[in-house]
Amino acid sequence: MKSFARNLYQQQNGQRYFSVALKKKVEHSIQEKQKVLNHFKKEHGNAKLGDVTVGQVIGGMRSMPGLLYETSKLHHLDGITYRGKDLYQVKEQSPKAPGGSEPLPEAALWLLLTGEFPSQSELQEFQTELFNRGQIPAEIEKLIKSFPKTMHPMTQLSMGVLACQPLSKFAKAYHDGIHKSKYWDPTFEDALDVCARVSRIAAIIFHNCYGDNNKIPTADPALDYGANFAKQLGFNDKTFWELMRLYIVIHADHEGGNVSAHATHLVGSTLADPYLSFSAGMNGLAGPLHGLANQECLKFLLDLQDKLGKTWTEDDIRQYVKDTLASGKVVPGYGHAVLRKTDPRFMCELNFADQFISKDDNLVNLVKACYRVIPNVLEATGKVSNPWPNVDAGSGALLMHYGLNQFDYYTVLFGVSRAFGVMAAQVWSRGLGLPIERPNSFTLEHLIKKVEHDHHIHHGHGHHGHK
Repeated sequence: MKSFARNLYQQQNGQRYFSVALKKKVEHSIQEKQKVLNHFKKEHGNAKLGDVTVGQVIGGMRSMPGLLYETSKLHHLDGITYRGKDLYQVKEQSPKAPGGSEPLPEAALWLLLTGEFPSQSELQEFQTELFNRGQIPAEIEKLIKSFPKTMHPMTQLSMGVLACQPLSKFAKAYHDGIHKSKYWDPTFEDALDVCARVSRIAAIIFHNCYGDNNKIPTADPALDYGANFAKQLGFNDKTFWELMRLYIVIHADHEGGNVSAHATHLVGSTLADPYLSFSAGMNGLAGPLHGLANQECLKFLLDLQDKLGKTWTEDDIRQYVKDTLASGKVVPGYGHAVLRKTDPRFMCELNFADQFISKDDNLVNLVKACYRVIPNVLEATGKVSNPWPNVDAGSGALLMHYGLNQFDYYTVLFGVSRAFGVMAAQVWSRGLGLPIERPNSFTLEHLIKKVEHDHHIHHGHGHHGHK
């Protein structure tokens, strides 16, 4: 390693700490944002952001404002933005691998942490650092490899992350005594360690479940994060490496209210260390209503392919979708809680397919044809506020094209990616000193009485009418 890189390390409590350059950038940014936050809270702490309805209380707090989350924001038309940059900007402005076209995950992590992309020299040092941080002690690898083949990959991911928890620098710093203004520092260390290690944990799990975990390919210090992850899974196709880079970047973060991000934030708000909070987020991601969507979409496409074969027409697809709706089922992969046009993440996948996948892949061609057909069918029902595809409509078909057809593993891929967003957000939550989360709750009886009481005050009692 270059002498410059060696100078970026320092020993503290017997552990290597991260480069001064990135940490100083994050620290300066946190200090500036702290000033803004403190002034804003003092001046506008009592300003109202809107009314809460009974429907929101009963309906899972959907769209209810109540969380400060710095790293990303979802816009109903532009899709997700990372620190103010939409995905098209991220893809265009991000550093790429030599000769590559897709954004690098480590550059996206730097962006989520600092609000800017790294320079080429910063990127190289960061890649080396993440590679070094990704090493897992032999005894922990042995423990993860001992998980039974029949255990679900997401259970293994959550347990694998927890197996690394004794390595937590935040837990040690808190135990030893650390001022709350410095909580962000060891959180930063843990956050980078989690991001670096999760791909190795995920690779072990892949071979636990589907291969021989005594023959896991080793990571290569000359490769970037996405390429190394793909290589450790056993994929040496360079275009698949590009897909992994893109996949990790576009799935990294999706503002703070989704279950995996919110669960990570909620558990982290107790000052649980990042290993504990990220494992909690992965337990949420494992829920069928959150991380299973891409599998559901792929099943829909495969069923469609089984029925229509390879000689289908768009009219065949149209009729199949109408029959699906008539049977009371939904069309997976279409619609979104917030977005009101085509998900830019889906468009990134479509662009990837156009660039790298030949025209004779029937499943990918079905994805493209569904995009031309399904929104019109859904719109014609008059019941769908967003008939456009989301990210899950395309990801499974791309993975299958390269031979990654182990459906239960898809959520693990999602988890590796989501680490980048939720761990960067955890650094910022600690940096801004956000408190433990504790929203109010109601029993149904109390909620009914409150509504009746408020209705009585506004519409009956005390109103004498006109004489």
